[in-house]
Amino acid sequence: MSTTQAHTVFAVPSVVALGDAYGVALDGTPVRTPAGAAVEVPTQAFAQALADEWHGVVPKGKFAKIDFGRVPLTRIVGTAIDRIAPQRDAIVDALLAFAETDLVCYRVEQPRDLAARQIAHWQPLLDWLAHTFDARLETHLAVVGPPQPEASLNALRKALEGANDLKLAGLGVAVDAAGSLVIGLALSEGRIDAAQAFAAAELDAAYQAERWGEDPVLAAKHAAIRGDLAVCERFFALARG
Repeated sequence: MSTTQAHTVFAVPSVVALGDAYGVALDGTPVRTPAGAAVEVPTQAFAQALADEWHGVVPKGKFAKIDFGRVPLTRIVGTAIDRIAPQRDAIVDALLAFAETDLVCYRVEQPRDLAARQIAHWQPLLDWLAHTFDARLETHLAVVGPPQPEASLNALRKALEGANDLKLAGLGVAVDAAGSLVIGLALSEGRIDAAQAFAAAELDAAYQAERWGEDPVLAAKHAAIRGDLAVCERFFALARG
């Protein structure tokens, strides 16, 4: 820690009641989203988790320079408030597009050990998806396969449309990080944890790295993905209450 940082006095975060919801305040000033809405969540425990990540983030009296990149849980909540609510249909369409060409649906025949690994990691997720959402996605050996069953896509659309804004915001991060709606949904429902989500999402890359090594650029990318999925795991747990 630098001398400047050591002597900086930071704003103190606290949980505040906002009607039937809870928010976070810094030295008594409510934290707001970039669009100016109050940051609020449904439970006190959720708000406490948000408050915890604000410790040592904002110097006292400098609330105009808030860096939401340092408070990932709050950033997702802000996304739910500022972006999801006004454009739910577009968000649902974007998430559903992942299912049309989902990572876990594309398999290889060779090498055989990679094919076996794909089946072991991915097929249970597809079976879970079919059982949970009545949405059975087909697997393909080609890079581009036929369209997924319309009934399955409609079932997934119904599930996404029924999700609240917080869950959709979390899915936006998880699905993008994993490159898979199936993996994102499994993480959001607690079917898998962040480590399992990462292993499923980066299965092919991990296989190649075992044989050829992992370059620093790819390692940095993987670290970012791990971090995003870990944040999402905690976010979904808090959002479920």
